[in-house]
Amino acid sequence: MITLAGVIGSGKSSLTRILADELHTTPFFEPVADNPVLPLFYKGNEQAAKARANGNPNASNPYTYLLQTFFINRRFAMIKKAIQGRNNILDRSILEDEMFMKMNTDMGNATHLEFSVYEELLHNMLAELDAMKPTNTHDLLIYIRVSYDTMIHRIEKRGRDYEQISTDPSLVEYYHTLLQYYADWEKNYNRSAMMVIDGDQYDFVERPADRNLLLDQIEQQLVDLGTLSSQESADLHQHRQI
Repeated sequence: MITLAGVIGSGKSSLTRILADELHTTPFFEPVADNPVLPLFYKGNEQAAKARANGNPNASNPYTYLLQTFFINRRFAMIKKAIQGRNNILDRSILEDEMFMKMNTDMGNATHLEFSVYEELLHNMLAELDAMKPTNTHDLLIYIRVSYDTMIHRIEKRGRDYEQISTDPSLVEYYHTLLQYYADWEKNYNRSAMMVIDGDQYDFVERPADRNLLLDQIEQQLVDLGTLSSQESADLHQHRQI
């Protein structure tokens, strides 16, 4: 599998579409449009932040555990489908979900008991996925690293109200914290090969030259991992020049 990773607004879904079209494989997208919990989660974060600011240090978000369980349940089902093909693409890693839950626990948006139960569930899922994978398979994680300014610009551009710092000022702290956790997550990731993309430097959505350069680099990574042949990579490159 190929898995995309990165903060909100880094371009994971866009690059997933681009790669799936390029490699003629199947993309699997994070459930957002049909996620009834996500708007509740953002509202719960806002309410918990206000309660803590008003003297209730133990105020938590009642929707954090529900949201993160919703995500890993959907992601678990998608991964089971994705591993049945070759170079299928997921637009977020299930291990990012664990990082989100840990961060929200540290911030007081979830309890330590909720995190403990969540972590046990996730690790059971990961063990089952490992048992399902064919032997001698090699996965690639593509991490899109972006700055706060780039993240905010792209969040504003896609226009989801509940993600906007203009609507909810408490998101400024939340997004800065998220970037810090992602930096640590990147350093400690060891589950598969990782390729890091500078999302501030490369605009693979708006600039075709950037997109082609990154596709060549990603395909070389796949060749090195043995999940794409040199001839297939050369053919894909040639097709893009036509």
